[in-house]
Amino acid sequence: MNLLGNEYQNCENCSAIERTAASLLSIAAGCDGLRAHTSYHRCKCTQLGAAGGHGNLWICLWFASQGTLSRLGVCSLFHPEAGNLWGVFDLHTHSSCSLSLSDIEISQSCIPKPIDQVAKEVGLFPDEVELYGQTKAKIQLSVLKRLQNQPDGKYVVVTGITPTPLGEGKSTTTVGLVQALGAHLRQNVFACVRQPSQGPTFGIKGGAAGGGYCQVVPMEEFNLHLTGDIHAITAANNLVAAAIDARIFHELTQSDQALYNRLVPSVNGVRKFSDIQIRRLQKLGINKTDPMALTKEEVNAFVRLDIDPGTITWQRVLDTNDRFLRKITIGQSAQFDITVSSEIMAVLALADGLDDMKKRFGRMVVASSKKGIPVTADDLGVTGALAVLMKDAVKPNLMQTLEGTPVFVHAGPFANIAHGNSSVLADKIALKLVGKDGFVVTEAGFGADIGMEKFFNIKCRYSGLRPHVVVLVATVRALKMHGGGPAVTAGVPLPKEYTEENLQLVAKGCSNLTKQIQNARMFGVPVVVAVNAFKTDTKAELALVVQHAKEAGAFDAVECTHWAEGGKGALALARAVQRASQAPSNFKFLYNVELPVVDKIRLIAQQVYGARDIELLPEAQEKVALYTKQGFGNLPICMAKTHLSLSHDPEQKGAPTGFVLPIRDIRASVGAGFLYPLVGTMSTMPGLPTRPCFYDIDLDPVSGAVNGLF
Repeated sequence: MNLLGNEYQNCENCSAIERTAASLLSIAAGCDGLRAHTSYHRCKCTQLGAAGGHGNLWICLWFASQGTLSRLGVCSLFHPEAGNLWGVFDLHTHSSCSLSLSDIEISQSCIPKPIDQVAKEVGLFPDEVELYGQTKAKIQLSVLKRLQNQPDGKYVVVTGITPTPLGEGKSTTTVGLVQALGAHLRQNVFACVRQPSQGPTFGIKGGAAGGGYCQVVPMEEFNLHLTGDIHAITAANNLVAAAIDARIFHELTQSDQALYNRLVPSVNGVRKFSDIQIRRLQKLGINKTDPMALTKEEVNAFVRLDIDPGTITWQRVLDTNDRFLRKITIGQSAQFDITVSSEIMAVLALADGLDDMKKRFGRMVVASSKKGIPVTADDLGVTGALAVLMKDAVKPNLMQTLEGTPVFVHAGPFANIAHGNSSVLADKIALKLVGKDGFVVTEAGFGADIGMEKFFNIKCRYSGLRPHVVVLVATVRALKMHGGGPAVTAGVPLPKEYTEENLQLVAKGCSNLTKQIQNARMFGVPVVVAVNAFKTDTKAELALVVQHAKEAGAFDAVECTHWAEGGKGALALARAVQRASQAPSNFKFLYNVELPVVDKIRLIAQQVYGARDIELLPEAQEKVALYTKQGFGNLPICMAKTHLSLSHDPEQKGAPTGFVLPIRDIRASVGAGFLYPLVGTMSTMPGLPTRPCFYDIDLDPVSGAVNGLF
């Protein structure tokens, strides 16, 4: 049997037995005969066995059968070593892109590479990849240990000016940039993006896979369930909520001894504390492990959390925009938040491993006791169960772009009501895989004043990673809005001011661009402005934005046409990012976490937003005192603020100054590791518009194709 093909049947350097063995090697390694033959010759001249003869070959075959040949770095054709040039991105070219196709039609016109092929191309081993069908996979965290000595690549964060309600194309730009770097400039590159919530997907904004010829594919897989991470968060979050209510109920209806007998039951005549109960005893200063040895006072302290219902901060969640769940009457007059605002989502995004995630879960504060003592998930005894529910969700999801470049999709906290960045774990794994000359491009939600500020002050603080470049996305449309143009409303045709040339509006609106460039440069990182061009933009308008960005201090500013042209349309951006990554940078945080809570909030308001001062309403003042007393005053700040303005008022456009920022309340996400002030009237449960996106979403019962997503 000729498994190698006719080209190598008469190879003068191989005997018949060697050709057959190389074929077997190809089967063991899961690659084609050509690669096996070439790799055999690489192996033949190595020092794995006695020189000459067939000894080397049999040793190679044995290693292949054990799945270890590529791990020894012998056959890099089987598994490219992490950091070596991949050179693998050839899925689609866009020389004849059709601009009449919808996003989902473009996505469905692409035949993605099998995801295990993508994994192999970037240097992942089969036992590090868990397949979820043909187009997505989860990646084992063990890859970090394997690559711990591998140098990191260049770290790029994509942010934007203050957007219109339609969004200005940060996700599209992120994908376009990695397609340009990978498929066109042949650099190792990874995109790291958030998993979208189904709330906006079915609401008014639509999905978050990018758009046009810059998408993560298949976009319906990306935008809907993916691998179930958000569903796991919903289940875990609501388990905590149920545990809180159940504990209050049982403490109200049972004596100390009855509670103790049920919490520490006798099983086959033996009573034993669980591990989490031992931790609670240690927290109480009770150094006993025999349940029969506790005094009455110790039993009382152990069984009574004594939760003050008025201090419960933990809400139930649902991954759907549903305004009628903002306030409901069941038991404690509870409310529902959207799942992506859950602290469990924030923990997932900020954890650097399974153990760290579990510890963060245990630290989550859900309420205070009537004595003002924080009550944690560990006190409720639910930490281990949360870790079990989230054990798969902690693994990043691997997908690909339209042009075959790899993407990690992991975690999805909103940027206006959470910290708005994808996971630390995805970034760390990607930085190792691309190697020192590669690039990892991640996206921070909404404008630079929100997602980017939190990326620097929260995510980078916990991850220890330092960015090399900021890409700031701007559009003529948004700048016209900031220059005094009519309101931009989703689902309503744009007024003529946005479709006709108006240099005056653009110039006036550049005040917002200037402020956001200043915000990015404040952290000591070079800024490249990507002017995302729309078909109605004129050359004069685009040139004006580029000129203004450079004058405002950007390292460079370029026009981008990636939505229509794919990676080709972002080549100028990619080259600017390459240059900027070599420029000097002096990254620094905005504030020291040791500062008082009010001072940290004031610094963000004044330096990033342009406020004159802040005003803490009475409830917020009480929370500052409480959290400081409880020992949480040294946590970073995560502002929950509208994304539609630099101020708290979404109607104030441009770069407003002199305003006083009202802080309505402050909440603590102790497990995630931040305090989040609520600015103005921020809601943690969005509502549906009059005509939601779901009117256009349908399933073809014959082909099974999803239609209408965007």
